[in-house]
Amino acid sequence: MEVDKLSKRSMSNQEIKQMYESGERTVVIAEMANVSPRYIRDILKKEKVEMRERGSRKRKYKVNEHFFKTWSNNMAYILGFFAADGYIASNLQLVSFAQKEKYILEEIRKEMDSEHPITLNPKTKVHVMNINSKIMKNDLMQIHGMTSEKSNTLVFPNIPEEYVSHFVRGYFDGDGYVNLDKYYVSIVSGSHEFLKELENYIEKLGIRVYVRPQSKYSRMIISGRKSIRIFANWMYQSSSLHLNRKRKEFERETLADTKLEDRNKLYTSLAIKERKERFLQLIKNNYSIRMICEELNIKEETFHVWMRKDEKFRRSFQNIR
Repeated sequence: MEVDKLSKRSMSNQEIKQMYESGERTVVIAEMANVSPRYIRDILKKEKVEMRERGSRKRKYKVNEHFFKTWSNNMAYILGFFAADGYIASNLQLVSFAQKEKYILEEIRKEMDSEHPITLNPKTKVHVMNINSKIMKNDLMQIHGMTSEKSNTLVFPNIPEEYVSHFVRGYFDGDGYVNLDKYYVSIVSGSHEFLKELENYIEKLGIRVYVRPQSKYSRMIISGRKSIRIFANWMYQSSSLHLNRKRKEFERETLADTKLEDRNKLYTSLAIKERKERFLQLIKNNYSIRMICEELNIKEETFHVWMRKDEKFRRSFQNIR
């Protein structure tokens, strides 16, 4: 085997094996992996892969490669799920789905009419389904605007109105969190632009929502019992695909819709935490304490209370000053 090429090749043995078993030719795999076809054949023999006859090309695992061309409730959900937890290989015709809960990947696989295996990463305990498909990769990129660096470049796709809630539910199942004890929903993304577009849409539903930028990502927050109920009712309408544990968390709310209210945001524990974080950010930017208190609509006495009673806030403030 051409051992000296090991450091130069751009694909692992497992990726090479999977591409070949999905029907790709050794010459194409070799070009993508930056090695020779002979080197690829040697790896396949080492991995004990059954070799096809020269010139034959048969897909081992079937899949509806055109799945992302036609809108439906479940396609929109899966697209949202992929936007959160999917991966597009930059140098391979490969798309991947990942999730700790295997059953949702099994449901997605069924919807896509796929036979691809779902494997478990023993280190991360995450289940992964890899699909080799040039058509599917192109559709995700050209029709829906996904990229191999989508964590930071994700934009809100052009989705027909009736499927937006299903897309959002899929994204929420991938990168969302609900805490009913503290009455807030959180959705994160490396793309601030994506969350701002989502915020604009959700705000029109009468939901209290805002986006907060952080160091490496942005977070969208929905707060208040009434707003959370409106969001859940909208997101789970006509739902047949969802993560059960997240839906059950929403269902812990026992009050009727007519009795639910959103507390004044100014006094919620989450809002106080956010104002403290904002206070520290403004101090870093050399704002005076008086100017910050005016900006945050709080009294200077409130700041002094934080300094006396919140040791973490006090240490952070002193480190900045």
